[in-house]
Amino acid sequence: MASRTATADAGRRRTAVLEAVAARREDATALVHRYSTSPIKIAKTFQQGSELCVMLMDASPGMLAGDRYELDWEAQAGAHLSLTNQGFTKVHPSKPGQGASSIASYRAGTDACIETMMKPTMLYRGASYESGVSVDLARGAIWMQADILCPGRTLRGEAFQYEAWDNRLSVRYEGELIHHQRQLIRPGEHRIGQPGAWRAFSHVGTFAVFSDRVTTALLEAVRTKLETSGIPQEQLYAGAAMTWRHGLIVLAAADSAWVLQRAFSDIRIAIRASLLGIGPSRLGGTE
Repeated sequence: MASRTATADAGRRRTAVLEAVAARREDATALVHRYSTSPIKIAKTFQQGSELCVMLMDASPGMLAGDRYELDWEAQAGAHLSLTNQGFTKVHPSKPGQGASSIASYRAGTDACIETMMKPTMLYRGASYESGVSVDLARGAIWMQADILCPGRTLRGEAFQYEAWDNRLSVRYEGELIHHQRQLIRPGEHRIGQPGAWRAFSHVGTFAVFSDRVTTALLEAVRTKLETSGIPQEQLYAGAAMTWRHGLIVLAAADSAWVLQRAFSDIRIAIRASLLGIGPSRLGGTE
């Protein structure tokens, strides 16, 4: 793979790959396959009951122009993976058509669980980033993810100075597409501060959970958690709703990343208790 430099050569892309397969081994989950190429790798794993917590590391200053990350995760029947990373995903400036991108695929077998709780994404001035997530679920499987976007390095006056953020999510249940969504933000074109848009809020986030175990009772539990979080109303605006099939989505806006991290951590605790019958994870992820 070509060496990483401060700027990307025109038309060239560097691809980093990470693959991992987890399997249930008696009362624990273990990685039975792992493979990665620089600069991303698995930094650490540790057990919490039957759950395997995985910490990812990006040994670079962030995603440079033209960088592409491809991550492939599989949890076989009964396995339980909790994933997070060491720090924010930082995306550096790029020229038109040379932005950074990432593709993440998740496959959860029968009664398996994958929790994806990565730190927020930070887009620098002039950055362009495409993110695609695909999920394949078997019967009884659970997948959940917290996704938080920061407006840029606000202390450097970079709020909403990035070029574009293009975020897509597709979910399949037993091979059938049950959910697809796309969030496309171009601050230079969109009137973000207008009524009906973001108004005074600067950070946005999405918490998603998909499983055939999702019910309206879980929706009420999540809404109750949001209402009793203790976060002042002027700092957090959030709503939760069921998707067409087997899913629940929380959309939220706040004035800082930590507010969204706290809210999503509370939601995750409620979902783990309801769907898995277990307490908080040692691997906080969004915290």
